[in-house]
Amino acid sequence: MGTRGFLMYLTIFGFSLAILCIFFLDATNTPSLAWSPNPNNLSSIPVHLYKQLSSSRRVWPELKFGWRSVLATFICFLGSAFGTVGGVGGGGIFVPMLNLIVGFDTKSSAALSKCIIMGASASSVWYNLRVPHPSKEVPIIDYDLAFFFQPVLLLGITIGVTLSVAFPFWLVTILIVILFLGTSSRSFCKGIEMWKQETIFKKELQNQQHESNVSPDTDYHILSSREEKSALETMKSNLRWKRVVILVSVWVAFLLLQIIKNKTVSCSILYWVVNALQIPIAILVSGYEAVRLWRENKKRKMSGNSESVCEATIEWTPLHIASCALCGIVGGIVGGLLGSGGGFVLGPLLLELGVIPQVASATATFVMMFSSSLSVVEFYLLKRFPIPYALYLISVSVIAGFWGQFFVRKLVTFFGRASIIVFILSAVIFASALTMGVAGAKKSFNMIEKHDYMGFLSICDRN
Repeated sequence: MGTRGFLMYLTIFGFSLAILCIFFLDATNTPSLAWSPNPNNLSSIPVHLYKQLSSSRRVWPELKFGWRSVLATFICFLGSAFGTVGGVGGGGIFVPMLNLIVGFDTKSSAALSKCIIMGASASSVWYNLRVPHPSKEVPIIDYDLAFFFQPVLLLGITIGVTLSVAFPFWLVTILIVILFLGTSSRSFCKGIEMWKQETIFKKELQNQQHESNVSPDTDYHILSSREEKSALETMKSNLRWKRVVILVSVWVAFLLLQIIKNKTVSCSILYWVVNALQIPIAILVSGYEAVRLWRENKKRKMSGNSESVCEATIEWTPLHIASCALCGIVGGIVGGLLGSGGGFVLGPLLLELGVIPQVASATATFVMMFSSSLSVVEFYLLKRFPIPYALYLISVSVIAGFWGQFFVRKLVTFFGRASIIVFILSAVIFASALTMGVAGAKKSFNMIEKHDYMGFLSICDRN
């Protein structure tokens, strides 16, 4: 399955999600789960809804030494280390871990998962800023792609969080497992292709070294590496302050809208107006970058310049731009449903667009830092997670993110194979599919045994 097939797979997934939304919106007789702690209201609530409400109450275990905390720390460290290297975050591992092992409720697990991803992605970005591009005199973070994907990803996360209120848990599990299995298998195939190319390249390089001192073809730049600049000089060259300021401004705009939305009455006119205001922001910023990429691609094509506009090697046609924007929204929706930063779609997508693994990992992690931190600030204001546990998990993920990047980069340099990053990405996504599938099946069976309500809920209920 090539790049077009992968984009088509994500597009079909997005349209399937849209169809489910239509069915949901048509379900006008969906029972409401609005609940008040007033005992006088309990008699008016159906038994099956009351059971579900009881099971969805906040559960915050104490932070204390024990086998659960030790195992959670171990999983958090490994998940953060390998998740950030692959550029996928690891929310599909953290949420089941916090829910099944530590004992947090589902919503608190999703909030703490965002904290872990934020810490790991922040430390990874700090590390990547001190690393030069493998072959070019450009930043290792592709700001063009980050500028294009960040707004649509944030918009998708908002949609995903809204849908998570209404979608039944078993349906979310099925959708995510199907998506993760598809992206994981495609990433694995991509890794095998890169491994074969690297093998051929290494053989050609050995032959060239035996025959003459001619340098290898620089077009194959996956394995090349340079240590010409100091860490401070590299950091300065990797930063594009104008782009960073704009991305931070978009982040602040989305955060303010989320804060205002959370203070409004659910499903009121103001609620929908504030929600709708996120759409023009995403269209304005991503649309500006899309037009710039399209014009630059057209200009280079007319002048006979075959060099790519950015790290992505695709032709930036209107169809490809629309497909990439839709995939970004789908990635955000998955992040909102799951409690991740959206990297489970963005990471594999960047590889499909022709971005080399080092740059794909750095760019996806950079974008995830914005999306996860936005959710963390929002969850903090809503008091969705315990501060001591959050600080502990963030500290673990910060250390893991840094050392994960350090270890894997050294491993790539030692073996001369950047495909290792792709295999790590595929493994993390596959592990997430397994953990989400097991956790989802366990919870669904428990709900069936308790005769809990398992249909669509009202989108206007925010517990």
